[in-house]
Amino acid sequence: MTIVILVGASVLYALGMRTAARRGSPWPRSRAVAFYALGLGSYALVELGFLGTWSSELRWAFVARIALLLLAVPGLIALGRPLDLLRVCLSPAARQRVDAVLDGRVFRVLGNAMFATLFAAAVFCVFLTPLAGVLRTSPVLGEAIGVVTLGAGLVLVVPMMALTGIHTSTFLAIEFLLAFVELVIDSIPGILLRLNDTIVDGVTTLTPGAAWWPNPLHDQHLAGDLLWFIAEVADVPILIILLVRWHRRDRREAASFDELTDEEHDALVQAHLRGVRAADG
Repeated sequence: MTIVILVGASVLYALGMRTAARRGSPWPRSRAVAFYALGLGSYALVELGFLGTWSSELRWAFVARIALLLLAVPGLIALGRPLDLLRVCLSPAARQRVDAVLDGRVFRVLGNAMFATLFAAAVFCVFLTPLAGVLRTSPVLGEAIGVVTLGAGLVLVVPMMALTGIHTSTFLAIEFLLAFVELVIDSIPGILLRLNDTIVDGVTTLTPGAAWWPNPLHDQHLAGDLLWFIAEVADVPILIILLVRWHRRDRREAASFDELTDEEHDALVQAHLRGVRAADG
């Protein structure tokens, strides 16, 4: 399944770049390098490397794999701006339909940094239940959960990076403040996993492996440490995206003020002063 996804995504992106070049909008090489090397490269490293190979036997490998597929890999894929490439390749009518969908309520929620953090925390809470053991030890579910996790991460990250200029300054300020609160929220599952001295996924048998493999409890503690670390580090890009949103929104508002005539500017100032006087009175 991983090979199919890698080949399919590579071909589609290459076709998109060729279409963009034919339409007179050559796609930047830096974005292509980011997509292939960082995005697909990180996905291949996680799924075909140590984490993907041993995630069914080691809790910490499973937890790190899912956390990276949800939080890190989608962000690296989004650096290639696949959604922007799609918009370039579409006809004007199709592009308007895509923009209408992105401007809709569903993607406004999905593109919200608060929702992304709370969603990640909810996913991580699964590691505190016996369901984690079922997902980890089942070959079919273990393969499927990787694809589903990557898809969920892309649905969260790609709209978040695309909707950098939609929200008002007041909403962005509130979102930015709450993002700091969520730095603590999404670390809670990792902390609980680290401090718990009971095997929470119900798999207490030790899988034969290398001599350095940890026992089930130590394995769980290592998983909690990694989950805590990855969750905290992954919040940094979200804060950066919020800063980009804020900067673009501020620049847009400044440009709108520059376009005002002297009469419109004076009227706006007088309206503001009247509001101040009314509040003081």
